[in-house]
Amino acid sequence: MIEQLTCPFPIRQYPHVLLAHGGGGKLMQQLIEKMFSYAFGPKPVHGLHDSTVLNLPVSKIAFTTDSFVVKPLFFPGGDIGSLAVNGTVNDLAMSGAKPLYLSLGFIIEEGLSMESLWNIVRSIKNAADEAGVTIVTGDTKVVDRGKGDGIFINTSGIGIIEHSLNIAPGFVKSGDAIIISGDVGRHGIAIMASREGLAFETTIQSDCAALNGLVHLIIKSGADVHCMRDLTRGGLASALNEIAQDSGHPIEIEEAKVPVIEEVASACAMMGFDPLYVANEGRFIVIVPDKQCEKVISILKTHPLGQGACRIGSVSDAGRPLVSLKSFIGANRILDMISGEQLPRIC
Repeated sequence: MIEQLTCPFPIRQYPHVLLAHGGGGKLMQQLIEKMFSYAFGPKPVHGLHDSTVLNLPVSKIAFTTDSFVVKPLFFPGGDIGSLAVNGTVNDLAMSGAKPLYLSLGFIIEEGLSMESLWNIVRSIKNAADEAGVTIVTGDTKVVDRGKGDGIFINTSGIGIIEHSLNIAPGFVKSGDAIIISGDVGRHGIAIMASREGLAFETTIQSDCAALNGLVHLIIKSGADVHCMRDLTRGGLASALNEIAQDSGHPIEIEEAKVPVIEEVASACAMMGFDPLYVANEGRFIVIVPDKQCEKVISILKTHPLGQGACRIGSVSDAGRPLVSLKSFIGANRILDMISGEQLPRIC
């Protein structure tokens, strides 16, 4: 059960963030101790320091960093806080790592309401608890009013590798099956609808979620995973193109097999977007030998985040490293990298 924290910070006294909250003095110390340290864990036994010391009982780790500048800060299905945690956890999970520790850097705009900041902090805490990771270090800066869009968040993550698999595009092989964990396009459309004030008959919820639990089931099964990739900026099409180029193998997928819920398909048609290029924050592809495809799909379907798992295509054995799409009407076309940014500021 998620713990419902009550903020001890005197929000009534300071209803909005001040420049002094990032100035290194009493107000900054109060913000750190009564909000951040309170939410993310007790003060270290030997006090706060410029860095934290971690004990990692393995010789192989995964390390990643990311920044989050999404607008709006709160959207259906999540917010910038849960997005920052889940996005970093997922980047670690795509290497087959077990995420353990996160750093957290806040760049806060003067004038952000303390209530909004507390809601973001609480969301970070809940997302970290659900993903099984610990916030171990961080930093806070406050910038002038009008120069920060409320808040930007930078995270770094460390995870441990507890298996002998080599998971990267360079290990993809001809004949491999390409499996997707669920429907695509929900996060990008949820952000766009919220940002532009668009109303649909059904509110489209972001798919923002941590995928490490789902990945752990696949690794634990002994499947020979060759590559995984979460489908964030640029969506499914960009992820497939990156893998094709890095592996040197062409990829073939079928449009009819890519799951897109009706609401997202309708919204994309109305706004002129292709759902294959729309961002996700809780979906990924896994590439495995063809003979292991059904096994991995069955494993994915045992998890709530993998209920829509299915095979969408294969790695081909000859030709240029391009992605080809067999359309609904049976025609083949090249699914190229997107030119420019289809949906700005989705993470």
